[in-house]
Amino acid sequence: PLIIAVIVTSVLYLLVMERDMLRALAAGGNPPAPAAEPASGITLPTQLERAPKDTERRVPVLVRESLAQSINNGLVLRGRTEAARMVDVRAETSGRVISEPMRRGAYVNEGDILCELDAGARAAQLAEAEARLADATLAARNAERLSEGGFAAETRAVSARAQLQAAEAGVEMARKELGRLKIAAPFSGLLENDAAELGSLLQPGATCAKITQLDPIRLVGFVAESDIDRVEVGAMGGGRTASGREMVGRVTFVSRSADPATRTFRVELTVPNADLTLRDGQTADILIQTEGVSAHLLPGSAMTLNDQGQIGVRVADDTDHTAFLPIKVINDTAQGLWVTGLPDRIRLIVRGQEYVTEGVALDITLQEPGQ
Repeated sequence: PLIIAVIVTSVLYLLVMERDMLRALAAGGNPPAPAAEPASGITLPTQLERAPKDTERRVPVLVRESLAQSINNGLVLRGRTEAARMVDVRAETSGRVISEPMRRGAYVNEGDILCELDAGARAAQLAEAEARLADATLAARNAERLSEGGFAAETRAVSARAQLQAAEAGVEMARKELGRLKIAAPFSGLLENDAAELGSLLQPGATCAKITQLDPIRLVGFVAESDIDRVEVGAMGGGRTASGREMVGRVTFVSRSADPATRTFRVELTVPNADLTLRDGQTADILIQTEGVSAHLLPGSAMTLNDQGQIGVRVADDTDHTAFLPIKVINDTAQGLWVTGLPDRIRLIVRGQEYVTEGVALDITLQEPGQ
């Protein structure tokens, strides 16, 4: 066994360490001379050691070049229509209605009489106040003359002037009371209910009629706090109701205070409604024009998630390795998704992105334009 072990060891040594010499002998030539070592004592590398080593495995992927484009971006909201004005017209004094009621749906102009109340004794009260005013005027004039001639004290003249002012106030109040008997429309609009019925008794604060102004009309939507900085007063916008009616207007109000429950901000657009076809409270899709942004049009199939759950795309960097870039989708079209958050030029992985992770070496094939 010892002899056999020596023989096997010798054979293995020749096969492993002296294989070049054995090849030369088998070919009938001389064994190669050993390489000369340099004078410095440093061993020169062999041809095998000098060969470049490329052991990095590359994953084949299909890549498409994408350039950012400037697009007119719009903010889409879900909202409703809202009347520009809606007022309950109420009585300021008490009295019995003596006018025929106007029916709901009727259009009234500003200043039209909605309800008229019975004057009662108010005309007599005005006549009494005017008589007191005439008497106070004469008394004040006489007191002034006597005071100037030194025949009466100054206090008498002051008292007479006070009585005159009180009489003037009484006349003014009586006239205003008579003016409250006719309840007029404060603005043009439509009656939402019947005016007070003939013969009914109205007390101060009782409703005579309810008026709604629908021209112009408001579109009301609520914007998330992440997008509120994109909306400006004066921006163009429009909407479409569930029935398909379209309208165009401008932003006239942007709230400075968020709704405490939803953390959204109220935005209002004012749009014309001359034909009064738009009604208060209709559901509408609202589009508000915002400043143009630089975006990429990418296929939806290229979207993916990273380990943290962020939505984004995988791209090839300058060294042909995988990189993940988060994105924000701003519009969904039939041609693809418009996204922001990317550099102006990217090499998007459109096929094979599900088989690579961050930093993986890539074997890139460029997609031809139009594919």
